[in-house]
Amino acid sequence: MRRKVITIVGTRPEAIKMAPVIRELNRQASVFEQLVVSTAQHREMLDQVLSLFAIKPDIDLGLMQYNQDLVSFASRSLLQLSHLLTEVMPDAVLIQGDTTTGMTAALAASYQRVCIGHVEAGLRSFDRNEPFPEEINRRVTGCLADLHFAPTERARLNLVREGVAEDSIFVTGNTIVDALKSIPLEGDFEDAALNRIVFASARILLVTAHRRENHGAPLRSICRALKAIVESFDDVEIVYPVHLNPNVGSVVRDELAGADRVHLIKPVSYQDLLRLMDRSHLILTDSGGIQEEAPSFRKPVLVLRQVTERPELIEVGGGKLVGTDATRILDEATVLLTDPVEYERMRSAVNPFGDGHAAERIAYELAEHLCRSRQPIPVAGHRSYRPVYERVATNRGRNQQARD
Repeated sequence: MRRKVITIVGTRPEAIKMAPVIRELNRQASVFEQLVVSTAQHREMLDQVLSLFAIKPDIDLGLMQYNQDLVSFASRSLLQLSHLLTEVMPDAVLIQGDTTTGMTAALAASYQRVCIGHVEAGLRSFDRNEPFPEEINRRVTGCLADLHFAPTERARLNLVREGVAEDSIFVTGNTIVDALKSIPLEGDFEDAALNRIVFASARILLVTAHRRENHGAPLRSICRALKAIVESFDDVEIVYPVHLNPNVGSVVRDELAGADRVHLIKPVSYQDLLRLMDRSHLILTDSGGIQEEAPSFRKPVLVLRQVTERPELIEVGGGKLVGTDATRILDEATVLLTDPVEYERMRSAVNPFGDGHAAERIAYELAEHLCRSRQPIPVAGHRSYRPVYERVATNRGRNQQARD
């Protein structure tokens, strides 16, 4: 008997990281009956990624409203997802990360006593205000989840310290690595403005900064640092896709509009963002996702935040936590622009986020939990099937030894 699983997405990051899981569950149609649900928390950016991965939601709740706040969206999402779960009665709900969609889906599923699988579980900054509201969302979700698919060993240990049962935690790797392997990056940019930039004749710095905790004075400080960088290095150009939030756009344009060799562009498609990472020299960001993606492109990252829930990047040497102080940002960027040894050291850091088989591990553990079977799921024609599931078994044995 197939098990009915509802996979829920609402934002671009969720869709990117759940796309490999959706694809894997569909591959295993003899085991899973999957229903993909979109809350459309972020309508336009979500739809672009769903199209990229050829995913068409079975149900689109269409909950986004213009200029929505967290409370109004959370209340709509909780109500509509509760109605949906009551009607469909799935065996499990799969959610991802730290969004309001994920948190309300977990709460709705918990009220309905439905099994909750949390993809990218265990990330912690240990500061409820940074990032906000993501740190709160993932902590709430962690309290409600039944299956915790942790991307790294550190994430697993975070959950163990919080009292989560060890036999409910599975170290899978991060599905972002799976997703990146499936996206072609050759050819021109979709955004015509990017095709006018001569990447071969300049060192391109990709910048993304939009987090709520950086609104206002911190963002102004970041912008002053960017201006100082291009004034200090004639061969440097900055590409900054500016977030649609007016709290971001107004500050960035006030500080950087008209600055020489600073390209302020509209938000780009995910494929173009990956092309920018691939063709850039250095990345400055306050984004969580880009911290995970950059190691796959071997690009050093300066993290424009005070804390990060992805310290693995810092620990392996692929990134530096530099905050928002203009002088500190300029100093750290200068090191990487003038010291080839340090640049190469950061560029050569080992990717700490997995091997691209996270979705297979997630599907295996979900099936084992739902079907109460110790047999591997048959995936016809999949060359990585046996080594991947052997690694799953090894991880389970290691977890058992730790408990013993």
